[in-house]
Amino acid sequence: MKTAIAIRHVQFEDLGLLGPILWRAGYQVAYRDAGIDPLDLHDLAATDLLVVLGGPLGAYDDQAYPFLADEIAAVYHRLERDRPTLGICLGAQIIARALGKRVYPSGTKELGWAPVELTDIGRASVLAPLDGLPVLHWHGDTFDLPDEIQHLARTKAVPNQAFALGDFGLALQFHLEADPLQLERWYIGHAAEISATPGIDVPALRAQAAQYAQALVPVAERIFTDWVNGLPPARVPSTPS
Repeated sequence: MKTAIAIRHVQFEDLGLLGPILWRAGYQVAYRDAGIDPLDLHDLAATDLLVVLGGPLGAYDDQAYPFLADEIAAVYHRLERDRPTLGICLGAQIIARALGKRVYPSGTKELGWAPVELTDIGRASVLAPLDGLPVLHWHGDTFDLPDEIQHLARTKAVPNQAFALGDFGLALQFHLEADPLQLERWYIGHAAEISATPGIDVPALRAQAAQYAQALVPVAERIFTDWVNGLPPARVPSTPS
């Protein structure tokens, strides 16, 4: 059986809709809780798929949260060897940092449901079904695009929303994985951030989710299924010395 490791930063931002897709694709999935579980570089290098999930940290906060340096090192090692790696929100920012690019506050908070605009490359990618559909945004940081990637999606406020590296790496600034049935956990866990964001409150987020979330589920499942099924064949990885 293939293996997948998901690095989780807060309990409620888990694999969500992606979890059952990985199981159906034949992956044995294990979580590593950042700050609690050891993030062993050999372990993270050897797994068939690494997923780096979201969280309320900044990818540049490694002085306060030293485990971020371990995540960045593991992602760098994998991407240098074309090993399948998926980053979501904070995870996407960690991929950008691993590739030597800057992560920084965007100057705006994208919190709630809004569409992304696909690039020409994005419209020909696994993200094609997203065209015109609102997705869940929950971020205040952005990143510079790494070199030699495929830029897939943008918004007016935050131009760098998604990119791919060949058929093995995918970085999503937004949350396709979020399970609509679990969003109340987000509203509780992010209560302080919601209350500090002008123009945003929990009733408004609930109303947006009621309008958009269920329609996105089959689209998100199709995107993740197509991406997972398109990953390169597993091979014996080289591990760090």
